[in-house]
Amino acid sequence: MIFKYKGITAEGKKVRDKIEALSLEEAKSKLRAKGIIYEYIEEDTKSFFERFEFSKKRKISPQELSSLSRELAIYIRSGISIVAALKVVQTHYERDKKMKLFLSTLSTLLDEGKNFYTALDEQSVLELPLFFKESIRVSEDGGILDEVLLELSRFLKEQDKIQKEIKSAFAYPSFMVVISLLMIVFMLTFVVPQITGIFASMDQELPKATLFVIAAGDFFSQNFQLILVFIFIVITIFVLLRKKSYKFAYFIDALLLKLPLFGTIILKSELARFAYMASLLTRSGVPFVRTINLSANILNNRVIKEIFLDASQKVVEGKLLSSALNNSYKTIDLAFIQSIALAEETSEVQSVLSNLSELYFEENRDKIALLLTLLEPALMLFVGGTIGFIVAAMLLPIFSMSIH
Repeated sequence: MIFKYKGITAEGKKVRDKIEALSLEEAKSKLRAKGIIYEYIEEDTKSFFERFEFSKKRKISPQELSSLSRELAIYIRSGISIVAALKVVQTHYERDKKMKLFLSTLSTLLDEGKNFYTALDEQSVLELPLFFKESIRVSEDGGILDEVLLELSRFLKEQDKIQKEIKSAFAYPSFMVVISLLMIVFMLTFVVPQITGIFASMDQELPKATLFVIAAGDFFSQNFQLILVFIFIVITIFVLLRKKSYKFAYFIDALLLKLPLFGTIILKSELARFAYMASLLTRSGVPFVRTINLSANILNNRVIKEIFLDASQKVVEGKLLSSALNNSYKTIDLAFIQSIALAEETSEVQSVLSNLSELYFEENRDKIALLLTLLEPALMLFVGGTIGFIVAAMLLPIFSMSIH
């Protein structure tokens, strides 16, 4: 539970803030421990917009988590304790109330004698990735918290960078597709019906292309609102099914993997993410079976995720990861399985996984560049060809009339 309070600190400074506690009495106790004399304290009620949130915890972006991890790593490496580091970092988030509350809650839990992993696990302000918390747990036990925080920061930053690159790369083609469809719909809905009146007075048979365009124009102009409602309903149902129905989402993910070029990009992106995370967790000292599970759970494609989760069960039974993946060679890249087998033979799993992630990330960049090179002229041909067909279909009867 979150409580808001107003009071005076031990230094005589007025303070208005929030604190996390299981009950009102615990919140009061925590304030007394901090030396704060409170004027009032009450449970924080959600705002009008916050009531529509489905989760109590706010998801933290990879960029924010990367920045926080890096800051903490630098302070810890400088010899500052994690408690002091959190209090220093807290001053950088004065305007971000959620982050400030998150850091304040961590500080309070650490002051109570809990370790950093337990504090991250028990706080209920932000939703943190499971792999992040697990890495912290192992690194604390091994005394390499600063190193792992830096590695996590690099990984999260790299993931955020890749996602932004993909979004920016597909921004122009997406814009072109939307504009193209709008132009075609506009011509069929508003322009074509204006011209069809001319043909009504013509006593001659119209070409099939013209009849097709006129029929399409009539359909769009008469059912324009219904089409918009239908598209909205279809998109809504698709999104809900993808979120609520695992079988439907699995089917869509399997379908995406079969698409030419797109499927290869998705596969190699997922394998790269798995390899990078598995490399990081292995280096941090996480047990290998746990590493496979955690790395699989960060994947977006359910088909590939299921393959790795099933493989982790076989590893528990005593099989090697490469052997567990052998039956999946039709989905998983065969070169990936062979590289894992070689790594297991030479006991160089961590370094091979790291190299695989770099290789696949690089291959994906080249494939995305190739895709965009092919996509742009294809879109131009589609737009030009469609609009050209509509214009030609409308002009054919006029040309035939002028000839006669």
